[in-house]
Amino acid sequence: MIGVLAAAWGCTVMLPFVALVRRISAAERLQRLTPRRVRHGLLARAANAASARLAACSPVRTVGRVLRAPARARRHRRLDDEMARQVAVAVDLVGVGVAAGHTPYLAVQLGARWSPPLVARELDAAVRACTIGQSFDDALREMGRRAPVARGLADTLRTSARLGSPAAPALARLASEVRADLRRRAEARARTVPVRLCFPLVGCILPAFALLTVVPAVVAGVTR
Repeated sequence: MIGVLAAAWGCTVMLPFVALVRRISAAERLQRLTPRRVRHGLLARAANAASARLAACSPVRTVGRVLRAPARARRHRRLDDEMARQVAVAVDLVGVGVAAGHTPYLAVQLGARWSPPLVARELDAAVRACTIGQSFDDALREMGRRAPVARGLADTLRTSARLGSPAAPALARLASEVRADLRRRAEARARTVPVRLCFPLVGCILPAFALLTVVPAVVAGVTR
């Protein structure tokens, strides 16, 4: 009885080691069966991926991304300002359509046809989403997510479509708010003009003034 128990205990203890040996042998057999060309290809792809990761994290690329960040921010800001100006036109067009008796959906179709290109693309995407089966509310929600500047127009039309409330007064209020936002943006840009003028003033005008006034006097004093 003791011998049987000892044999059972020994088998139980040896099971993990047997499984480990089987895994090692299976891996070795797989490595032998894998062609050398395939192994070299896998190693080459791994090396290329590692070198690409190192190149992406290189200091030169990091400095390049940092230097390009201001230009990218200015480009996004200009695009956002242009989108805000075009949304103001689209709000007027949709308001005209609603005041003429169109439903919000038909007014959005009118805006997609006659609005400036950036906002017209978003309105047309909402109309096409409705034509393939998406609800008008979901299409407007997606438009607000894609273009945050047009979220006010999307929310106004969604509220009118859900509640059946008249959209013309809400669109008139939205138009005044959008124009007020455009005025604030213009005032913010105008306040940055003195700061921008500091660079040409310090870099161009002051050196020219020194060359025309101070340098001749110094030269005349030295020559005497």
